[in-house]
Amino acid sequence: MSNNQDQVAIVAGGAQNLGEHLSYRLAKEGYKVVVADLNFDNASQVAETIMQDYDTDALAVEVDVANEEKVTAMVEQVRERFDRIDVLVFNAGVAKSTKITSFELADWQSMVNVNLTGYFLCAREVAKVMVEQGSGNIIQINSKSGKVGSKHNAGYSSSKFGGVGLTQSLALDLAEHGVRVNSIMPGNLLKSPMFQSLIPSYAKKLGIAEDEVEKVYEEKVPMKRGCSYEDVANAVVFYASDQAAYMTGQSINVTGGQVMH
Repeated sequence: MSNNQDQVAIVAGGAQNLGEHLSYRLAKEGYKVVVADLNFDNASQVAETIMQDYDTDALAVEVDVANEEKVTAMVEQVRERFDRIDVLVFNAGVAKSTKITSFELADWQSMVNVNLTGYFLCAREVAKVMVEQGSGNIIQINSKSGKVGSKHNAGYSSSKFGGVGLTQSLALDLAEHGVRVNSIMPGNLLKSPMFQSLIPSYAKKLGIAEDEVEKVYEEKVPMKRGCSYEDVANAVVFYASDQAAYMTGQSINVTGGQVMH
């Protein structure tokens, strides 16, 4: 733990669900954690919990990742408070599922804005600090839908495929500065509110009852279970560590064998 005691990690989209879990896990690993989220009340609660329950500092910041001014202000606030940024975990994301013939442009744009443009803006602003430091780690929480197309998920999958190209490009831009950039591709987080919100549309897509959807998705996985928050957190901690010092530009599957390329 002591290796990370002076290190600062931003979790964008860090105030609930997977992001909240990642915030606590990074705190447990000794990082000072910046909980950045559109929901400032939740972010504040998570930051308070970190300061109470873990022996480390935390800061809550309100941010809309798709808003350039807000992202710039967030990074400036973190810099003023901690004077450095060692890790960015970009976890902000939105998903809406529908067949292409009834896919609304507004839904498409919201997914591209948050999932892809938001990643671009956060990575760009954080990279400026990391380049000055000569070190840093940028980790995007992507999806297996960034590796293989997903039925009724044109907007989400496209935004996630774009994220892979952005990760590789950032890795090439930043390698000479000692900054590594990687994506993590989780399988279905079956218990997450995002997946749960999609169950009605998935039931319709598959022609089955809503209470059968989770089982169908488990059966698609060689390991016969969904992806857990801790599965993702383990990968994040590894990629942020020196154990992954020779790895950059990668899109790493955490899918129980469901996606292997």
